[in-house]
Amino acid sequence: MRLFHRKPLPTLLQDKVDLIDFAFSRFNLHSFADLGGVWRVEGGYTFYTLEKYDVSVGTIVDTHLTDVIHNRARKFAQLRLIPGDFGDELVTREVGDVDAIFLFDVLLHQVAPDWHRILEMYAGQTKCFIIYNQQWIGSERTVRLLELGEEEYFRNVPHERTEGPYNSLFQKLEEKHPDHDRPWRDVRHIWQWGITDTDLRAKVESLDFRLQFMKNCGRFGKLGNFENHAFVFSK
Repeated sequence: MRLFHRKPLPTLLQDKVDLIDFAFSRFNLHSFADLGGVWRVEGGYTFYTLEKYDVSVGTIVDTHLTDVIHNRARKFAQLRLIPGDFGDELVTREVGDVDAIFLFDVLLHQVAPDWHRILEMYAGQTKCFIIYNQQWIGSERTVRLLELGEEEYFRNVPHERTEGPYNSLFQKLEEKHPDHDRPWRDVRHIWQWGITDTDLRAKVESLDFRLQFMKNCGRFGKLGNFENHAFVFSK
């Protein structure tokens, strides 16, 4: 008899778990949407929250909802799965009003709409942003990484220029991506932004949120100009 072993679920990052615990314990949250929460973690932070807290509605939004997600979701009647791009206004409306929005490792990828527009789109339908992002410390202002030029770009992203989808990236920036109705320069699968803490805070605070928690979680890999930073903002 041949035995099949399930692939173990990814280990969750403690700093992200601590963010969830802080926000849900402090602000009486009972609903949330985890935007782009599938890649590499199979919705792990969604399921952690559902298992630990009294959640009336949980939502996970992603363009790639895996079999693991669908199988685990069967245990939670209060979980909604929304396939799609959370930067699409139709998806934003489908998410609706929730107590908290999770944005883990996704803001730096958001273009057309850009990261600040994403925050605007969801600000009116939540009371808490829970953010973990690779933040730029290479200059005082936020930068669009592609505008640094090819050499500096690849000095500041954790990928080689021969690695897909980065191979020949700078030679095809204006070409339409074969799977997306947009040019390569506006594809979210590549690193797009170096966002500073100052600019992130200014944007979220301009939307009537206050910073409630912030932590420097250390340098991101070997990149000298990026650090992992964690934030909780609430109204």
